Amino acid sequence: MTDSLDALREVRLLIDGRWTDGGDRAAVLDKYRQVPCATLHVASQEQVRAAVAAAHRAYVASTLTAHDRGAVLERAAALLERDTPQLVAALQAEAGFTLSDARGEVKRCLQTFRLSAEEARRLVGEMVPLEGAPQQAGRVGFTIHVPLGVVCAITPFNAPLNTVAHKVAPALAAGNAVVLKPSTHTPTTANLMASSLLEAGLPPGLISVVHGGADVAGWLIDEPAVRFFAFTGSTDVGRSIQQRAGLRRTQLELGSIAFTIVDDGANLERALPKIVAAAYRKAGQVCTSIQTLLVQRERLAEVEARLTEQVSQLRYGDPYDEATLVGPVISVAAAERIARWIDDAVARGARRLVGSGASDGAVVPPTLLADVPPDTSVSCREVFGPVMSIAPFDTLDDAIDIVNATPYGLATGLFTNRLDAALNAARRLHVGGVHINETSSSRVDLMPYGGSKESGFGREGPRYAVREMSEERLITLSI
Repeated sequence: MTDSLDALREVRLLIDGRWTDGGDRAAVLDKYRQVPCATLHVASQEQVRAAVAAAHRAYVASTLTAHDRGAVLERAAALLERDTPQLVAALQAEAGFTLSDARGEVKRCLQTFRLSAEEARRLVGEMVPLEGAPQQAGRVGFTIHVPLGVVCAITPFNAPLNTVAHKVAPALAAGNAVVLKPSTHTPTTANLMASSLLEAGLPPGLISVVHGGADVAGWLIDEPAVRFFAFTGSTDVGRSIQQRAGLRRTQLELGSIAFTIVDDGANLERALPKIVAAAYRKAGQVCTSIQTLLVQRERLAEVEARLTEQVSQLRYGDPYDEATLVGPVISVAAAERIARWIDDAVARGARRLVGSGASDGAVVPPTLLADVPPDTSVSCREVFGPVMSIAPFDTLDDAIDIVNATPYGLATGLFTNRLDAALNAARRLHVGGVHINETSSSRVDLMPYGGSKESGFGREGPRYAVREMSEERLITLSI
């Protein structure tokens, strides 16, 4: 590894099918070693305009059929699979992923592309029974789905391959052009994906990649040719995008405080390993990572003891060590913030069951807390780090009220052996997904995924996203 930017990987812009130097440069850090691992080319406003204009031209000129789009996505999936070693290496360096997390991210990306290829071929409308209305004899009605035009995807650092795939692949499957702005922390995998699409035969211009921060995102939002915004990130940024987008359509996956509930009849042998994985994989940097584990009071002592043992055994630190299960968070600043929040909670009476209370570079030791005051940051703000708090509840109604009292509503898990409790919770929890005998972090890429309240709206999952990124058009025919 070298500290010299001149010798580092160049992460350029993709505009109108050509890899282009940016107007400025920035260093991308290896998140564990905290040394530069790539040079990022940052787009100027003129380059953003050029990318959107090229995308619009390519969309207008495209003659790809649904079969063609599916074939391109399938070929791209095969090329991404071929490039797995490069993708894994980039994920380990730029995102700080452990080897298992990086490999899992690539496998899910391939599935997302292949699912999107299937959806490209079966995107259909429906018959409208016009003759069921008075004086409509001889009329036939049906709907078709047509693309919107240019889709802008603004993506986060915590799933820099599969979240990108969940926006790019369905948008292309629906027949749109895409302008992608990935996180500046983790840009390389987005470029590798775009390169695979071009190699797979996607016409130049249908995929563009522009790099940069808030300025670049703002310039994209101001481009009137963009007809749809797909964004994953903070609630504050999502609210700004929605306000600035006006009448243009959006899909927003925003902030979260994710809960999982364990009732007094839960199978702990089944539940606890899943809970540990959901709280600490990707160093807790998943919107649905368990931040608070709600445990019915009768099982609280047992759950605390067993989780303390399991979490204390997690290997953490160097993501290049195959035995590591919890790598670094995205930056030293993020690690220091998380450590401050933990220390503040402990100073105010929380018990630290596991964790040293200090960060080392960007590494935060897996931390397990109990008796956390409800007004501390680790309780009422999104931690986005390897920290889980255990809190008791007396009845399921109490647990549901605790979850519903937050402004967020992305997903909740519930471990129970009672069917009535499961169905009651499924109806009453104000969240986008309720996972029975799974954690809040349970996700299969073909399922609808999205939130409610301040966690946003719209749904990912190829079948659902393809429809969000297209427009249903009514056709009538008098015969």
